[in-house]
Amino acid sequence: MTEQTTIKVLYTSDIHGNILPINYGTNEKAELGLATYATLARKKRQENEHLIVLDNGDLIQGTPLMSHYVKNHAAKPNPMIAIMNRIGLDAGVPGNHEFNFGKTILQDAVNQSNYPWLSANILDKKTGEPYFGPSYIIKTLSNGIKVAITGVTTHYIPNWEAPEHIQGIQFADAFSTLKDVVKEIQSNEDYDLIIALYHGGFERDVETGDITENLTGENQGYEMADKIDGIDILLTGHQHRTLTGTIRDCLVIQPGNNGEAYGEIDVTFKRDEDSWVIANKQADVKTLEGIQADPVILEEMEELEQSTQNWLDEPIGKIEGDMIIRDPFKARVNKHPFIELVQKVQMEASGADISVTALLGNEATGFPSRITMRDIVTNYKFPNTLVVLSLTGKDIKQALEKSANYFMLDANGELTVNPDYLIPKPEHYNYDMWEGIEYSIRVSNPKGSKVENITYKGEPLDMEGNYNVVMNNYRASGGGDFDMFKNKPVVKEIQQDMVELISNYIEERGTIRASVTENFWVEV
Repeated sequence: MTEQTTIKVLYTSDIHGNILPINYGTNEKAELGLATYATLARKKRQENEHLIVLDNGDLIQGTPLMSHYVKNHAAKPNPMIAIMNRIGLDAGVPGNHEFNFGKTILQDAVNQSNYPWLSANILDKKTGEPYFGPSYIIKTLSNGIKVAITGVTTHYIPNWEAPEHIQGIQFADAFSTLKDVVKEIQSNEDYDLIIALYHGGFERDVETGDITENLTGENQGYEMADKIDGIDILLTGHQHRTLTGTIRDCLVIQPGNNGEAYGEIDVTFKRDEDSWVIANKQADVKTLEGIQADPVILEEMEELEQSTQNWLDEPIGKIEGDMIIRDPFKARVNKHPFIELVQKVQMEASGADISVTALLGNEATGFPSRITMRDIVTNYKFPNTLVVLSLTGKDIKQALEKSANYFMLDANGELTVNPDYLIPKPEHYNYDMWEGIEYSIRVSNPKGSKVENITYKGEPLDMEGNYNVVMNNYRASGGGDFDMFKNKPVVKEIQQDMVELISNYIEERGTIRASVTENFWVEV
């Protein structure tokens, strides 16, 4: 009888719609995506008889290709799922961005999958049962090793997602659910290894256990590994970090995002009388550098890709003046014409006379003199819709103070970004700029007292007064810990996404003049 055996686990997380080895913003070749990963997975399958392949969510949303698919080709099979079926996935879990396109697109993806979607804490409100698939599966490999695989998803989704996208769905606490499912497996199943997929990240430093963010419940990975007995491997994601480590006896890993890298875990078992025991487990994050994309997948994607490229290259309009973002930090300190344009789009679409937006990432470049669809999707990368909330002056002041915390002074007294917005992952999108009011941020003032001289139509903002404010659906739900927006009266919802609203606004006018009306000041 064999005294030792090894299994290999491959997993991806936060692929975000990346199939082809391309960066859509620049159209340059990049070593990433599912077509390339498929080559790697096939090679690993040939080399390893005992292989498990998993995905940890945020699979179907995130590229112009998938936005174009959803808008214009949704009657055809979902390309992300078709490729995962070809790879031979054993199980997946939904991520928070799986819900962005609505329940129909997500349910179609689940239905088309040749593998189960595990998310024990995403429940049908009527039945209390898992909405998309079983709580766990037992995978028995040809060497006799039995692997229990379970999955949970961050329960923070209602704080971000449009209510109609999650209607009839309950998000139970991910930690508590996982603890219960692991106990159920331990009580009822014959297994040699427990793998937990968690579309969520770490709220504490993996090595020291120090708190790294507000303990909102969005990320519970550390608590899961530390407090739930019996999880051998915790596969994480959501934060787009690259890490491996051990918390107590639980091996943890996170493999970045966009299909640039993947997780590879090797587990060696040795025979102990009539059972297998874990002798060693090792986790590595590996890149797709030097691997060629699968030619069959490239050929199958040709028609959709060409259609996407044609869409991206459609001319939308022209800019008169300069709307290029050369320094994203400066574009947050001083009002930029691109931000003013986004505010104008939001205000026209909603009818509100106060607007809130953010520069969504440091890769945003603004608009060149000739605008194409590619420029719009590069600068506005999330499929957000708009919501008008009724807010008090006090709510607005609290939100401004929250955004003011984005800035701090360095050792030389110079303006810089607060590390809380950089670590463990960049969150520049949580610094908001406002239109329709005037205000100053005095960075050297104490926290909670940084915002001064807030006026509306030339008069001091009335703290007890009510104001209609337009913002994206993520922020309107309290996303980014803007708790002052939670459960506030909804005046109006605009169901078109921002890419469509921006392109329509520009097309209607043909030429947009780059202009800035100064209304906020960030000072030391």
